[in-house]
Amino acid sequence: MRAVVLTGFGGPEKLEYREDVPDPQAGPGEVRIRVAAAAINNTDIWTREGAYGSPEDPGATAGWRREPLKFPRIQGADVVGRIDQAGAGVPESRLGERVIVDPMLYTGGERELVDTEYLGSERDGGFAEFTTVPAKNAHAIDSALGDAELATFPTAYATAMRMLNRAAVRDGETVVVTGASGGVGSALIQLATLRGARVVAITSDAKRERALRLGAHATVDRRVNDLEAAVRTEVGPVDVVADVVAGPSFPALLRMLGPLGRYVVAGGIAGPLVETDLRTVYLRQLQLIGSSFGTHDDFRQLRRHIASGELTPLLAATYPLRELPEAQEAFAAKEFFGKIVITLEGPA
Repeated sequence: MRAVVLTGFGGPEKLEYREDVPDPQAGPGEVRIRVAAAAINNTDIWTREGAYGSPEDPGATAGWRREPLKFPRIQGADVVGRIDQAGAGVPESRLGERVIVDPMLYTGGERELVDTEYLGSERDGGFAEFTTVPAKNAHAIDSALGDAELATFPTAYATAMRMLNRAAVRDGETVVVTGASGGVGSALIQLATLRGARVVAITSDAKRERALRLGAHATVDRRVNDLEAAVRTEVGPVDVVADVVAGPSFPALLRMLGPLGRYVVAGGIAGPLVETDLRTVYLRQLQLIGSSFGTHDDFRQLRRHIASGELTPLLAATYPLRELPEAQEAFAAKEFFGKIVITLEGPA
């Protein structure tokens, strides 16, 4: 089959396009999917770069579980396609089913999520013509949306759902969203708005209108000199900060929270190592909440929103499989709004 294989930690040159990769076979309890589309995530870039560090050494080269990764590896977590092979124990009636994949490969409760395998990281993913997953992770989807549009949802929106659930965001609360033009940020705007929250989107001035159309109450330019003051001018103290950026803005993000406010973080694209005054945390009785990928329950919530047509897919661009290195470079440049998707229809 055609696939792009990650051969080691490094730059885009570590992504090798091949047309002779053996077709995977569905094992017991698994299905094989003929991939139609697979989206790119920050995790793909950080995994390729080995940028997760270790608990002992933040500069260590490691995958997202902060341990060595096995190569070669086919990346791509956000898979949409059709089942073309059913393993032992899986009804043949599922053959031909259009599916969207929950990429979190764990069993049990949410504690197991922390050490889960992730499709495209610990197991080969969707940047290939075929991939296999446990049958329970491949969910039938009945939607008028195209394959590439559906592929914008799994990781980003389930991550956003997890953040909002972890922070217990409620109707009427004010939520600040950083990185609001990215996959998780734009998902946070939509999902928080659906809960009745008032969203302040931190983004570039060039992307503010898109954020407002998604439901944001207000926007603040991420390059403003005093981020805390700019947000407070718009809405006053906030209830929740949903952050995927971190970096130098971290102290200001904590200061803009009102008493008993909650800060939930699922990324650090501007820098994961931060400093703050802990007196801000304990005197204002703030909660600092870590979050990462979504649980199976979060994914079920997401599927209901998709099925009801309540979410807008933000498909920024599509690339053919052969151009995955260029697509990852475009993703890293952050000049788009939403998601970039690899499509596998037709020949290379």
